[in-house]
Formats: sequence, structure tokens, C-alpha cells
Amino acid sequence: MKNVLAAAVLWGTAGTAGLLITADPVSVAAARLVIGGLLLALLARGARVTPALLLGAVAVAAYQLCFFAAVSRTGVAIGTVVAIGSGPIFTGLLSRQFSARWAAATAAAIAGCAALIVGGEAQAGDEVLVGVLLALLGGLIYAFYAVTAAKAINGGAPSDAVMGIMFGGAAVIMLPVLILTGPGWLAEPRGLLAALYLGVGTTALAYFLYGRGLRTTPVATAATLALAEPAVAALLGLLVLRETLTPVSFGGLVLLGVSLVAVAVPERKKISVEAGVDGQRAR
Repeated sequence: MKNVLAAAVLWGTAGTAGLLITADPVSVAAARLVIGGLLLALLARGARVTPALLLGAVAVAAYQLCFFAAVSRTGVAIGTVVAIGSGPIFTGLLSRQFSARWAAATAAAIAGCAALIVGGEAQAGDEVLVGVLLALLGGLIYAFYAVTAAKAINGGAPSDAVMGIMFGGAAVIMLPVLILTGPGWLAEPRGLLAALYLGVGTTALAYFLYGRGLRTTPVATAATLALAEPAVAALLGLLVLRETLTPVSFGGLVLLGVSLVAVAVPERKKISVEAGVDGQRAR
């Protein structure tokens, strides 16, 4: 679980780093995935490339496109809440790895995430419904590639190789997107440094840790723990960017933190009376 939380912390720094760049957000996302994906691909040497992992690579790239198409219609707040918040739900359903406590904590975490990001603000517009549907599709796609990676890792494939194949493939897919959206901003020192951090830190290192975390953490639990991302982003906004939180957002931050703790604490295994009696007989 520590590796998953560390990955979420790195993801949470992406927004602050992105403020250093004045470029098309789609171009920034493409550069981030190209740089990080190519680095992760170096770990996939000698690994077995399967149709499932190739489909996972397509899903990684598709998620980026769905997410940015969603936020362009709904705004960043609602698009982020729907995409990130629906991910754990879809992951739990697809993996069938969930408990009553996971369901309750995940529901509370999503509510906290929504309150944190939206802060009580409403969003209206003709394209909002389409944007919400695209964000939901993004959440489903994220769940698909997370479950695909978890199945491969649980089946004995090295986590480094799994992430390398999926994100290396996604980097190849997103390279034309980067070229078409204009990579000229990478020639600026500040833009290049920010892109390198986004690619190396928030993508390559983060998904390297996430893959390691999937070795021992159920994928549904990992998806819920990843909701620490908006909490970290909010804290950086307070400490680094001197932003302020509304009471609703602050309450969401507290609720999200409590929910993540509830998910992270291991559940106690129940020992039945019959098992205890059988144990005494065995002695």
C-alpha cells in the first residue's frame, strides 16, 4: 500500500508542476506520457507482449484523450471529480475485489473528493452532459487498464515489464498527438524541465511504484488509495501556491483523509468458533 500511496503523492504534484507551462493541455499530457512511457518501456525488455497488455496500452492513451475531452466541456472541477471518482467504482466492479468496508470507505472518499474539488460551485452548459459521459468513460477505461495490469502481475508477470509494455505502447500512440498539437514549448527551458518532471516523476516513477504496489494490494483498494491525488494537490495549493479552501472543500479534505485511512488499515480476519474447536481437537 505504501507504494500506491507514494504514486498518488507524485500524481498530486502534477498540477502544480503544470503551472510552469503555458501550452495546450493536450500537448502537455501527450509529452508527459511520451517521456514517461518511453522510460517505462526500458523496463519491458525481454518481457512477453500479450494482446491484453497491448489493449491496455491503447486504454492508457484513450484515458488521456477522454479526460481532456471531458474537462473541456464540463470544466476541470466536475470532469476531474467524475473521472477520478468513478475509477474506483468501476475497478471494484471489474475486479470483483471489494468488501463492505471498501464500499463504504470508497463512497465516503468519492464524496470527499467531490467536495474538495468542486467546493460547492455549480457548473452549467449545453455540453456538460456529454462531458460527464466522457469522464465516466475515462473512469471505466482507467479501471480497465488497472485491472488488466493487476491480472498480468498476479499471473506472474513482472510488474515493471507490465507497466513498461502498457505505457511504452501508449507513448507510441501519443507521439503523433504531441507532434500535431505543437511541441515547440519544449524548446523553452522552463517548459522542458516541467515536462521532464511530469514524465519522469509523475508518470514513470509513479507508475513504477503503482505496479510494485499491485503485487500485494488488491486493485480495487489501490484505486481507492489513488484518490489521495487530489488531497495532495489541494495541500500543495495551500502551502506552495497560497490558495485558500472553502469550508466545503476543507470538510471534503478531512473526509477524504479519514476514508483513505479506513481503506489502508488491514481488516482483521475473523476466526470462527468452529475453527477454534477444530484447532483444539488437532492438538
